[in-house]
Amino acid sequence: MTYDLAGRTVLVTGACGGLGVALAEALRAKGARLALVDLDADHVTDRARRLGDQRAAAGWAADVRDLDRLIEVAASVRAHFGRFDVVVAAAGVLGPLTALGTTREADWQRVVDVNLGGVWRTFKATAPHVTEVRGHMLALSSMIGFIHPPLLGSYAASKAGVWALCDSLRLELRGSGVTVGSVHPIIFRTPMIGDALESPAASALVRDFTGVFAPVPLPTVVEAVVRGIERRSAHVVTPRRVRPAARAAGLAQAALERIHFRPRAISEAVRLGSLPDQPRRDATTPS
Repeated sequence: MTYDLAGRTVLVTGACGGLGVALAEALRAKGARLALVDLDADHVTDRARRLGDQRAAAGWAADVRDLDRLIEVAASVRAHFGRFDVVVAAAGVLGPLTALGTTREADWQRVVDVNLGGVWRTFKATAPHVTEVRGHMLALSSMIGFIHPPLLGSYAASKAGVWALCDSLRLELRGSGVTVGSVHPIIFRTPMIGDALESPAASALVRDFTGVFAPVPLPTVVEAVVRGIERRSAHVVTPRRVRPAARAAGLAQAALERIHFRPRAISEAVRLGSLPDQPRRDATTPS
């Protein structure tokens, strides 16, 4: 059954980036009401204004590295629109293409903190509101979450982490009626990655961006994301030609879910894990 987006409220982080802008326009065309979140207040407000009046779209300034601010924004979105159905965690950064020896700690930390920590904070801040309406949560990962190239250690680790986080939360929240998915596109050109694709390191690594490395058009990614929300898909992989690689990477996870992660066991683990003052064992303590 299609999850009709008409009249539903969708929050999108990274709303002023290349994907965020195109996705917001596509969601609005489906009749969704948009809560746009990005760093710059003037920019995100202007972007919302282009999509309609305050009943159709509104903007909020927030850094996905600031949990308290995201909690405030989520509450404000809920109050403004009266309901909160879908969250799309699309904020992200790429970082420089550097080897381990020349990667600066600050660059590593920024990429992981925005791409992975930002998804976790966005989901944590919005989950109570999405749970009210048994809605859908979606995060932007990448095919690099499955296939890990050199020189992109922080990006690959963060995107693989998003994939793992979404799989984990999908099981955890299943009993509440909330669905969780991750999006895994191959390279698509936006301002964020435009310079990186032209860098000497990228050219030496890939030689030419053809075949399996051919960038996918941005509209194709947007269409796949919207379709994934409407189907409440666990995984959205685009384009079709790379889906076998994604499926192979997910076989072990699927087997564990079927054999070991049973709904009753998950419910009990969630209950026990939610109790206060849980005993903690240091990693070096003998069992």
